[in-house]
Amino acid sequence: MEFLLGVCPRVGRGLAVAACCVLVLAACARRNNDQAASSGQVVAHVGDAVITTLELDNEFRRANIPLARQKDPETLRKILSELVLRKYLVRQAVNAKLDREPGVLLDLLRASDQVLASAYLDRAAAAKPAGQADIDSYIADNPQKFAKREMLSIDQIAFPLNAESQSVADASKDARSLEEIDQKLTEAGVSHIRQAASLLSPDLTADLVSRVHARQADDVFFVRAGSNGIYFKVVRVEPRPLTGEAAAELARQALKADTLKAEAGVAAFSANIEAKYEGEYAGIMGKSSAPADAKN
Repeated sequence: MEFLLGVCPRVGRGLAVAACCVLVLAACARRNNDQAASSGQVVAHVGDAVITTLELDNEFRRANIPLARQKDPETLRKILSELVLRKYLVRQAVNAKLDREPGVLLDLLRASDQVLASAYLDRAAAAKPAGQADIDSYIADNPQKFAKREMLSIDQIAFPLNAESQSVADASKDARSLEEIDQKLTEAGVSHIRQAASLLSPDLTADLVSRVHARQADDVFFVRAGSNGIYFKVVRVEPRPLTGEAAAELARQALKADTLKAEAGVAAFSANIEAKYEGEYAGIMGKSSAPADAKN
């Protein structure tokens, strides 16, 4: 690790630790692959690397692919092709000694930290599963997502939001028709598309749902959808209640997300108590400096 320690004593030591962690993780991965290969659980070879059934199952899990679709040839081709490409690129990166670069080492250590932190929060949340009473209460407290859920059939104009289109969107906020907005976007040279679409009421704010219910025939609304802006006019509103097991599953997911958020909050509080900052960072973070013996 001399090449790392030569960067700067303190930074070098940190990178050396990162390098050791990465090497340990790589060794564990190779050992698992070797064990899988010896037991005949190999799906594919990419050079001297192997893809195992465990890795394939993990890709299915991360992509939220249900068991019924995991034997679908098209799905398998897509997932396996991505795995093969990743294995190939990793080998090329290692051959090019990119795994020894300080920035790459730090990114690998960060990725490892994120996986472990996420795994800890997931386990903490799993230890506090929502009971039937919690699920029933959540469904009753959120009628817009369940009993009063609605589907809006709309006529919309969608366009990517950027500095140029944002100014046009701001200037169009009082427009009384989609034709007027279409004309302004066209004149400004903003790429956009007009089409029929649908929205579910849970995807909208409670205020916007109220405005939709109180709308006049020519009212035009605006929402953000990721990196896009959407102007729309409501054509029709239909009840789409969510009930039964589908409602219960959605409630479970929402309650789990709330539990994860709560666990992250507790962890952040505990981490803040333990943290001791050095030098100028103590002032920035409003905390006392680390004790002298902790700095050595």
